[in-house]
Amino acid sequence: MTATTLHYAHKQTAEDEKIRSIGKSRVQFDLSPRAMALLTELKEKTDAATYAEVFKNAMKLYDGIISEVERGSDFLIRDKDGKVSEFRMFL
Repeated sequence: MTATTLHYAHKQTAEDEKIRSIGKSRVQFDLSPRAMALLTELKEKTDAATYAEVFKNAMKLYDGIISEVERGSDFLIRDKDGKVSEFRMFL
């Protein structure tokens, strides 16, 4: 497995007293080779400077999608032939 360390900024709480002085938390993930290859591919496709940037952008997108699903929104995909179908993410 490949270990990847990512940083993310987060809203501080009273429980984060130790972290408050630096304003960041360190998160370490153990990724399978397949997951690491996907992360690397996403970094290249998006011209992200770091793996952390890919992760932060993915979290923003995921949060936005979940918020929309909670509001009852549907996601539709239009293929190259113009056919529209529902994009099912949470099966």
